[in-house]
Amino acid sequence: MSTDIPEQYDVIVIGGGGGGMFCAFTAANRGKRVLLLEHKERLGKKIEISGGGRCNFTNINASAENYLSGNPDFCKSALARYTPWDFIGLVEKHGIAYHEKKLGQQFCDGSSRQIIGMLESECREAGVRVLSHCQVREVEKSDKFIIHTSRGTFHSDSLVMATGGLSFPKLGASDLGYRIARKFGIRVTELSPGLVPLTFQSSEKSFYEPLAGVALPVRITAGSRRFEEAMLFTHRGLSGPAALQISSYWDGNSPLAIDLLPDKKDSEAFAAATRSGTTALQNLSKIWPRRFAESWCDRNAPEKPLASCSKEEIERLDASLHEWKQSFAGTEGYPKAEVTCGGIDTGELSSKTMESRKVPGLYFIGEVVDVTGWLGGYNFQWAWASASACGTAI
Repeated sequence: MSTDIPEQYDVIVIGGGGGGMFCAFTAANRGKRVLLLEHKERLGKKIEISGGGRCNFTNINASAENYLSGNPDFCKSALARYTPWDFIGLVEKHGIAYHEKKLGQQFCDGSSRQIIGMLESECREAGVRVLSHCQVREVEKSDKFIIHTSRGTFHSDSLVMATGGLSFPKLGASDLGYRIARKFGIRVTELSPGLVPLTFQSSEKSFYEPLAGVALPVRITAGSRRFEEAMLFTHRGLSGPAALQISSYWDGNSPLAIDLLPDKKDSEAFAAATRSGTTALQNLSKIWPRRFAESWCDRNAPEKPLASCSKEEIERLDASLHEWKQSFAGTEGYPKAEVTCGGIDTGELSSKTMESRKVPGLYFIGEVVDVTGWLGGYNFQWAWASASACGTAI
């Protein structure tokens, strides 16, 4: 790329993640002069670690019900106009082999670097100028946007904030997008870590620590929202898909209800065992990992044969199995969170273009917006869809 970078651009995109790159080449393919600024040494660092290094780049089931937002309808327009199949088409165009893992999740057969390479290639072909190691120091607006950076001052007609959220600070996450929004009088909703492991109360930590590494399928509920997936015990609390999913909906105080026998056959088998001469431990050890069965039964189940238990004892046991109430101290926070819940208030933006209603030419896309997807490729699909909406309208 030429180092003779003109000062004036039609569009400047701040943030070289997936959404930023996608928006940049989409706008450039429409003849816009585009500059992409990234404060880290290379583009797409969060993509690189996603999906265990294989990038869960979309989910074919993505719809508005898979997203958490102050306005649940806001994401509908963008998601309808750029679908998972559109992104899959781009992946196929670049010859990247992929597969569906489960529940509609699409992964690279090889490495997540392939998705980064694809997006970088699209940027090069579209003529996007890229500046990495570029710190944004100040943003102003007169008739144009003025972006003061560690690598010079640039002007543009339009400015796109693709700065992401606060999750994974070690990868360079920052609050720049929120600061710019507030500077221009744009509302930001309450922020919190999402898709994040939960931590046990200190009084219970010693009991659960020995279970670290144990996983089992559960159905976990917070309010009216429930997820049925695997739960994993860690040295500090609970992780795994079920815990991560429900964390985005947890109010931070109320106990969570966990069904430890979500499978109908397992539930029926245990119900039948209550009329036998075997104990709860003997039966649950056939369903759960032995370590968990022993620990759980030690706290919650009588040692005598189930057939000799009273009706009240069986009812208490059944309630503990299907609605195990567990309190938590909190979460692992932004260092372990996959996303940030909350963000730019959707009431401040056009759902068709992602443009600010207060500041013409200022756009917000991806995670910085108050739209948070479930685990499993949904947040990537929001990045692509919001970037497409912005890039085609800008």
